[in-house]
Amino acid sequence: MSGEFLAFIILALIAVSGGVLLLNLTKVVHMVLALVATFISIAGIYILLSAEFLAVVQILIYSGAITIIMLFGIMLTRHDDKDETTAGWGKRIALFVGVASFAAVVYLGIYNLDFPVQDVELHVNNTEQIGVALYSKYIIPFELTSIVLLVALIGAIMLAKRDKKEADES
Repeated sequence: MSGEFLAFIILALIAVSGGVLLLNLTKVVHMVLALVATFISIAGIYILLSAEFLAVVQILIYSGAITIIMLFGIMLTRHDDKDETTAGWGKRIALFVGVASFAAVVYLGIYNLDFPVQDVELHVNNTEQIGVALYSKYIIPFELTSIVLLVALIGAIMLAKRDKKEADES
């Protein structure tokens, strides 16, 4: 067993555990922390795949910005911070069966998968190759994504202002 394989197994277990914890935890802040653990472990998997640029973007955008936006959304909305009753054994067993069956399907799906051998230099100019592809071949989807994010940001501001006005009137 190589060190790279062991690192992958550990990072994959952290990612899956973070996802399962995200589904099982009851406090929203704890859910966000489980999500951060998942994002960081996925960035580690990107590093194992020699995609350092994607790993840095994963940490900066997802682990940083998206998590902060989620925390601001939690803080700006009114919600009751009551402890919910913990899930019963039936829900836990159903969750375990669902995760185990998903893992089995993925394992069976990739066990005999045979990729054709291609001559590709992975470690040469990763960032440059991503930049050229992003700003030449995928420029329209890139710009449309920025417009969608801008509209979502404006909508969130409008909703926050409306909630603030309703709270001031009552």
